[in-house]
Parts: sequence; C-alpha cells; structure tokens
Amino acid sequence: MRAVANLTLALAASLVLGSPALAGQAVTLRADTADADGIVTLGDLFDGAGAAANVAVAAREGTTVALDAAAVQLAARRAGLDWPNAEGLRKIVVHAGFAGGRASSPAARGNVEVLTYARSLAAGEMVQPADLVWTKVAAIPSDAPSDADAVIGQVAKRPLRAGAVVQARDVGAAVVIKGGDLVTVTYEADGVSLALQGKAMGAAGVGETLPVQNTVSKKVVQTVATGPGQALAGPQADQFKSTHSLRYAAR
Repeated sequence: MRAVANLTLALAASLVLGSPALAGQAVTLRADTADADGIVTLGDLFDGAGAAANVAVAAREGTTVALDAAAVQLAARRAGLDWPNAEGLRKIVVHAGFAGGRASSPAARGNVEVLTYARSLAAGEMVQPADLVWTKVAAIPSDAPSDADAVIGQVAKRPLRAGAVVQARDVGAAVVIKGGDLVTVTYEADGVSLALQGKAMGAAGVGETLPVQNTVSKKVVQTVATGPGQALAGPQADQFKSTHSLRYAAR
C-alpha cells in the first residue's frame, strides 16, 4: 500500500531530518488534523510540537490519509515528543486543509468510529460489505456516512485507497444508462400515458436526473432514469426520484 510505504519512509526520514525536541516533551493531538501541502508533519498532528513541528511523517495523495496511530506515536517519540494516546486511537485521519481551523473542518471530532475502506477500489467498482470496516479515529469529514448500508451497492466514482475514510461524495448509483444510449421515456399524468424514444445526453444511475433528446423533435427533456434504457418524465419522475432518495436515506 503506497500510504504505508510513504509512512515507513517518512518515519525513517524523521530519524535523520527531525530536530530533537526536549526529551519527553508532552504534546496533544489536534482536534482538526489537516495539512495544506500534501506532506503531513508532526506540527500538523500535534499542538506543542515545537522544534519537531516540521518533521514529516507521511504523504497525503488524496483528500484524506489514514495514519496508523502506533506508528505516529513512535515517530513522535523518536522526535522527542510524548503523546500517550490516552483515547486508544488506532487511526488518525488527516484531511486537506489547514490545521487550527483555518479551513473547513470535520463535523465530528474526538475518539469516534468511522467507516474506512478495507481495500483499495478502482473507479466504477461496486462497494461490497467486506470492503468496509469501522475504525476509531480522531476526526471525520462532515459527509462521512453513519450507516454502511448507505454505501454498500454503490460504485466508486474515483479510485479509493484502503484505509481512507468513507465519504458520501466517493460513491454513486451504478450507471444503468450511458451517454448516447437509446432510452424509452414514459410520461403519465391525469390518465394520459405517452412514450417516446430519445437519446441519452449523459450517464445516470437509477433515480438520477437524465437529459434525453427526442429523436424526432430534437427537444431535450429532463427525465429520471428507472433502469437500463428506461426513464420517466413529468410528475411520476419527481415522485420516483423522491421515493428512491428517501429509501436510501433511511438505510
């Protein structure tokens, strides 16, 4: 795992590059662990790091990186810092931003559990129950789901790294209609039922909005995808989208 390799290299570098701090200098983990440049330092993690603040411990390649708390504790000790980890944290999640609250900070802080990825996922890969694990961390993003069912069955919108905190924006509904596909659009209202064939102007999963161009009039109508090659327009589309969203929100 690249994150682990980066952490291992950074820990080794800390022995050479780290300026020795006062022996046993007590530090506390920041409530909002964040870094601004992709290089996580002891100063990003701890208040009171002093001369060891610039010692690098990991590289952040995505929006977040999950660090092993024991490894961080060891790096701090080698730099002359004392972090007892009284909360018993196993992971420390660092997000992009500025430490000290100068950027948007996670909604939940402290000794909390959050869903993380048990393995790396490729873009378009479906999330399975075994791909998720609850991990105790110091801080979590504001859009971290509280229920695994809200993520299971969804597909990754981008490559996701093992150990990273699960965020709602990571995943979405599986694509059932692709751009350029022929779509049968059904409209029903007041006892009137109409159907027309059009061309999808984008991709969509079930319950997502999909613009469809009428193959005859060339007019583009907003629809809601209901399955492969199928979409609804009009009042039923709004009802289907609302019902679908509520069902997933309740999971």
